[in-house]
Amino acid sequence: MRLFIDYVFAIATPPLIICNKSMTTFVQISVNIPAISGVFDYQLPPELEGKVGIGTLVTIPFNNQIVQGVILRFLDKPSVAVTKSVVDLLDPLPVLTPAQIALAERMAEQTLNPLAAMVGLILPSGLSQQADTEFGNRDWEMGVGESPIEFSKIQKRLLSLLQKCGSLRGRQIDRHFKHVDWRQSAQALVRRGILSSKSVLPAPKVRPKFIRTAQLAVPPDFAEESMSSLGKTEATQKRRAAALQFLMREADAIAVTWVYAESGCNLADLQILAEKDLISLRETEIWRDPVEKVKVEEAESDAWVLTPAQEEAMREVYSSFAESQTRPILLHGVTGSGKTEIYIRAAQEAIRRGGQALILVPEIALTPQTVRRLLARFPGQVGLIHSKLSQGERYDTWRRARAGSLKVVIGPRSALFAPLPKVSLIVLDEFHDGSYHQTEPPFYDAVKAAQIYAEINGAVCILGSATPPIDLMYQAKSALTHSRSARISLSRKAGEGEQAKRRGGEGAFALVELPERIAKRELPPVQVVDMRTELKSGNRGIFSRALKDALSQTLARNEQVILFLNRRGTATYIFCRDCGHTLKCPRCETPLTLHMSNPSPTRGGGRGGGLQCHRCNYTRQMPKTCPECKSEKIRAYGLGSERVEDEVNVLFPDARVLRWDWDTTRTKDAHELILNHFTAHRADVLVGTQMLAKGLDLPLVTLVGVVLADVGLNLPDPFAAERVFQTLTQVAGRAGRSERGGRVLLQSFEPEHYVVQHASRHDYANFYVHELEYRRRLGYPPFANLVRLEYRHRDPITAEEETRIMAASLEELLATENRKETTIIGPVPCFFSKVDGIYRWQIIMRGPKPESLLRGRELRGWRVEVGPISLL
Repeated sequence: MRLFIDYVFAIATPPLIICNKSMTTFVQISVNIPAISGVFDYQLPPELEGKVGIGTLVTIPFNNQIVQGVILRFLDKPSVAVTKSVVDLLDPLPVLTPAQIALAERMAEQTLNPLAAMVGLILPSGLSQQADTEFGNRDWEMGVGESPIEFSKIQKRLLSLLQKCGSLRGRQIDRHFKHVDWRQSAQALVRRGILSSKSVLPAPKVRPKFIRTAQLAVPPDFAEESMSSLGKTEATQKRRAAALQFLMREADAIAVTWVYAESGCNLADLQILAEKDLISLRETEIWRDPVEKVKVEEAESDAWVLTPAQEEAMREVYSSFAESQTRPILLHGVTGSGKTEIYIRAAQEAIRRGGQALILVPEIALTPQTVRRLLARFPGQVGLIHSKLSQGERYDTWRRARAGSLKVVIGPRSALFAPLPKVSLIVLDEFHDGSYHQTEPPFYDAVKAAQIYAEINGAVCILGSATPPIDLMYQAKSALTHSRSARISLSRKAGEGEQAKRRGGEGAFALVELPERIAKRELPPVQVVDMRTELKSGNRGIFSRALKDALSQTLARNEQVILFLNRRGTATYIFCRDCGHTLKCPRCETPLTLHMSNPSPTRGGGRGGGLQCHRCNYTRQMPKTCPECKSEKIRAYGLGSERVEDEVNVLFPDARVLRWDWDTTRTKDAHELILNHFTAHRADVLVGTQMLAKGLDLPLVTLVGVVLADVGLNLPDPFAAERVFQTLTQVAGRAGRSERGGRVLLQSFEPEHYVVQHASRHDYANFYVHELEYRRRLGYPPFANLVRLEYRHRDPITAEEETRIMAASLEELLATENRKETTIIGPVPCFFSKVDGIYRWQIIMRGPKPESLLRGRELRGWRVEVGPISLL
């Protein structure tokens, strides 16, 4: 682990923006309670004058509790007559930069989320804590004073839990009462005097990590002379001498655990040596750095020869750095066209100019490859942030970013909030991917947030993809058309033509194309296999004859195969052939999926046989008879990634098979373990779900088989076709990324569908035209904007009634404001109408700016999503 010197850290940290006046100082604070809207004014106590600044984390009184808050700005005069006082300072350095505060405010305005929720997104995990309620017994025991009959079942469980465990916080009790609303029962017990309750603010879970180190404190000659007088017994003398000799060989301070291991000594021995002034013992802080264990085989050459298209792309990048006001660059490059090299060179330019770079990837699965390439170019300057790291690793990376000691930070969408002091470049790779959208409150789109953050910082923003979203490509092409028109009209004026070309439409994109793969490699040919014909010919297996033959030939050549199916499990539904009953989740009313494997990162694991709901994780055993008619003709139908893995093992028993899906990647470093195994050719076949369509570079893969290309194609969602096209195009792009070449087989029951046809030809341009006309006819983005309002309740009648009341209110508002261009779709139940025992109803607002109707309205209890990527 990396050691560091405290004073270096102190010097490198950004300065506080402090207001220090002789009179009372007032501050505006965002309260760390996500549901709270607005900001609140407080005063600083005398002991904190001159110690706090913009962006610092403090504790404050709020209602009847103590909570965290972030100082947004200093005030000359508060907006209220009486202000409460800040209680304490939690971190002497700012936890938010001024640019991050501006980002939070802009995101709150755009997404209709409370500002506190946006600030909470940016605060580092572990440091941010929210107030909770602690419940405890009032010296009361079951059966004394009250009859147990008077308690409900939930109250009995709660009393029993508190008697067993003592006082517990609300979030701790939640773990024991999953899917149960216990809080009303607890409050009833509090009112009866049986339970006590009080507000508590948990302490931050993370702090710097220190280890005890030892270092030689005298010249080696002097230490050698002292060897004979280190202990009274021979064993003691031997241990201490061995410890001293080990430290004589080490130039720097070293962890005492290493000294123990090398010499057999203990802490008492080292303390004696320290008392003799032979060594120094001290507490030294260490960085918990997740990239330290990443192995970089060799540094990549900066002399990489760019293709003409890459050179043109870099000219646009350099131009963007040179201009003070820039448009985001939409980098549309086919798979394998060298987009990553553009990102790396852009990062080099940002660093050369004294700035730092944020590089976002859609999945944790992509970070190992990206980290290795960046570490080769920027050794010791790269930080990694994602959810599978420990809180300590994330906290230390966050602190190093705040101190400016990192030049590049990589990670999924949360890495956007790394507190780099001078952000000069923001890159979003595969920016079409749905994982850039947060699908749980607070909703936000990291692609839009990145553009806002780049504007605030004056940074260059690059959005790269082989399959850009239709709406953003439309904006880019519209800007290009505007740019050409402007260039013609301005060409008569000397020197203005190039400026028109560069700027185009206001607030739009600079479109840059990479139409070919590097090294003159061709995109892999794609063969579409009609599975209806396979069925007619008697083949009822999951693999067509063409795919089986291709698998056999590829494995015989000692090359690698990817088999893609965007479904988990072994079978996707359980069906009784006598009465037609389908086993569904009792909490979600969706079909249960059969899982036959116990997940393991590198193998399928042991055999099981459990049914699982992929929405709420409900599980049960596979029944032997139908629950409805007791028939034994209950069977599992459909297929998932586990079934594909099993089928490959049966057909090719000598092949080494890995499975890469959500079930095999739950543990830390599982993604990297699987990827390393496959990259090192310790496996021949990689079976997986959507993780395989995320920009992986696997040179030995010469065959990609899409087991079922139709998955998700016919969902009742206007964005379904685009998602399937993007997935198929991306996964097909994993083949043929070396001189070996490659091929792709798409198996489909709808081979004539325009999505399958365009994906089989790697034809984004014609898919774009086809899909754009479809959106134009239906009035969906980019020809209108959407807002989705969802109401949830455990009572289906309440859910419907509340949604209908809101819809009527919105219709009345539209009529009052004469918003004829804005329409309402619904209210209707969501496609997945029940999830985890909660019923879901939704309203879709469609128009030029539908969110403007909701701004400032009370929307408590509603989930509001501006610009949704799915209407399911």
